[in-house]
Amino acid sequence: MTGKNKLILIKSFHTLIWMFYNVVIFYLLYAVIIGRINKWVWICIGLVCLEGIILAMNKLRCPLTLVAEKYSNSKKDNFDIYIPNWLAKHNKAIYTIIFTIAIMILVYKL
Repeated sequence: MTGKNKLILIKSFHTLIWMFYNVVIFYLLYAVIIGRINKWVWICIGLVCLEGIILAMNKLRCPLTLVAEKYSNSKKDNFDIYIPNWLAKHNKAIYTIIFTIAIMILVYKL
């Protein structure tokens, strides 16, 4: 397998994980807004916290980004994922804000 093909595989897998976490975070936000506080809310919180721990252990960088760097010299923020560059650049800030809002709503409703 060539380096280019490995990068495509990494980008595809990274994008799938990113999409999964979109579902997790937006389900969490939706559930707390409508007051559906159930086990899935707590599972979502646990998954996001797990992701945060993984990022913290890697100096706030996704482990897949570190692997993808071996196959690319690009300096773009989205070199390792199939999302727009502006979103890749602000991804952590955007989703941290959404998660924080969801947690604030959850605390308010409890």
